[in-house]
Amino acid sequence: MDKELENTFLEALEQNEQKLLRICSVYAKDAEDTKDLFQEVLIHIWQSMPNFKFNSLLSTWIFRITLNVCLRFHSKDIKKQKRFLHMDNSTFANLPSEKEYKEQNEQLAQLRNCIKVLNEADKAVITLFLEELPYKEISSILELTENTVAVKVKRIKKKLLNCINKAS
Repeated sequence: MDKELENTFLEALEQNEQKLLRICSVYAKDAEDTKDLFQEVLIHIWQSMPNFKFNSLLSTWIFRITLNVCLRFHSKDIKKQKRFLHMDNSTFANLPSEKEYKEQNEQLAQLRNCIKVLNEADKAVITLFLEELPYKEISSILELTENTVAVKVKRIKKKLLNCINKAS
């Protein structure tokens, strides 16, 4: 890969790293899963860089790759869970540390839990919305109209509010 593409990749990563990590966290079970998923996303973006044609914003293209990788990961994880029943103590090793609990206030944790139970389409829309992407960019990433995105965001907000109120 030439130096220009490498620099483009590194700049895009620097500008979007935290957003990509938050998107990955929505589809991951825990902090370790998030790191693994983020690494998988970076590999896919890196491998795809030579194919980027600059027909859209680089961030739009990166978010589309991120969502696709996360959805594939989530789908594989669900299939795996249906096949296996874990009966050992390894699930306790994946619990977040006390420090992570302290860093997240209870409302944020409730919101994340409510987002995780949304269907895949709603999860993608609200995750991008919470990353403060404009409706136009969200519509481009998800291949929906801006109006559809706006309507979905409004409906998802109501679902999340109901979910949070039930949890309280």
